[in-house]
This record gives sequence, C-alpha cells and structure tokens, in this order.
Amino acid sequence: MKIKAIIVEDEQISRDILRNYVTKYCPNVQLLGEAGTIEEAHRLIQQYELDLVFLDVEMPFGNAFDLLEKVENQTFETVFVTAYDHYAIEALNNQATYYLLKPISIDELIKAVRIVTDIKEKENELETAVLTSKTAQQVDGKITIPQQDGFEIVAVKEILFCKADDNYTEIYFENSKKLVSKTLKYFEDALKESSFVRVHKSFLVNINEIVKYKKGKGGSVVLSNGQEIMVSAAKKANLLSYFK
Repeated sequence: MKIKAIIVEDEQISRDILRNYVTKYCPNVQLLGEAGTIEEAHRLIQQYELDLVFLDVEMPFGNAFDLLEKVENQTFETVFVTAYDHYAIEALNNQATYYLLKPISIDELIKAVRIVTDIKEKENELETAVLTSKTAQQVDGKITIPQQDGFEIVAVKEILFCKADDNYTEIYFENSKKLVSKTLKYFEDALKESSFVRVHKSFLVNINEIVKYKKGKGGSVVLSNGQEIMVSAAKKANLLSYFK
C-alpha cells in the first residue's frame, strides 16, 4: 500500500537526511511535500489527503502540538521526530503513532512506517463497511454485576459497551444502563475471554455490536444501536487486529 506523507522539519539538513532514508528504505512511502514552518505544514495538510506526517517537535514560532491543534478532523498518522527525548510523554499524550529520536535509526524508521502501513491497510478495508469479527460467534456466557443487596447475572452478549465513570462503570444495554461500583479495569479483566476490546481509556466495547469504523485521529466505531464511540490512537492498532 502506498502511504502519502509529508515531512515537517525546520532544519534543511535534517529534512535531507529523513527524505533520503524514507526514499531508500521505505519504498511504499510517497513524499508529497516538505515544510519548515507550522504555516507551511498546515497548508500542505489542507492541500493533500495524507496518511502520514513526519513531524519535528521543535519548530519556529511554535511546536508540533500547536500544529496538530490547528488540524480539524485529523485522519493521518503522526510520527514525531526530535532530538529531545523529554517530549516522549507529551507525544504519547497527543496520540502519536510512533516516536523517533534523532539521530534517526533506520530500523526504527522502517518499524514506524510498517505500523502506519498496517493501520492504514486495515482502515481502508473497514472504512464505511460492516465489520466481520474474527470472533463473530455470540458469547453465551454470563457475568455477575455486583449490587448493594447481592448481584445480578446478565448475558455477556447483551452488553453493548461499558463506560468509565471515575471508580464506577456504566454498563449499557439495548434499552437500559446500569451504574456499578467497580472500575472499568475490573470489567476489562472480567470480559477478557469474551468479545470485548478496550478502544479508549473510558470505553470497553462488545466487538459483536460494532457495525462501522470511521477513520480519524484514532477513529471511531459505530455500534448496532447507533452509538458512536471514539477510539484513541493508542488503542486503534489493537482494535483493527480483531477484523479482517
């Protein structure tokens, strides 16, 4: 699959090195342009439908995070490139797909492009399509939901999704929901053998209820009842691995 990309880097030498590495070692990447400032980068992002942006963190009159805030409906993946490893946490918090530290390792560059390619291939296969799960058979098991006076037993397959609410969890069914005094992590562990996947720090969804995937920064899934739930970039690759 061809990956349409741009390089955003204010230093000409660094741009040249990255361009040469990408051209030589990542033949499926089609470089559509380069930018040395946030304004130039923003224009390129608006001009092209990109799959990937190689993005230097430190830029004149701002940084990479300032650029990403300008982008509405981000559908491209971001690989941050910087000489300063203290940006790693902020990069992850801004849901970068990968993080390359200068001087760039060719092996790490190839790995980053491979991850982006895998994500984009799966997105293209699933875009606006009804999803077919590898675990498509409905789960007939049951789960106990703790309550003040005991517990309730419900069929796992009837749960659409679970949503974190501090130390509580809201469990959603077709026509109702229940608030339970257990964390989302508790239900993630309890349902790990069933067809549930964590798509966001706040959401655990029943794979069998997903009917559509929409591309985006992390994307989103639409459930059988029409509910749309955002997917974090950090969880996207894991979600897409469940589908053909």
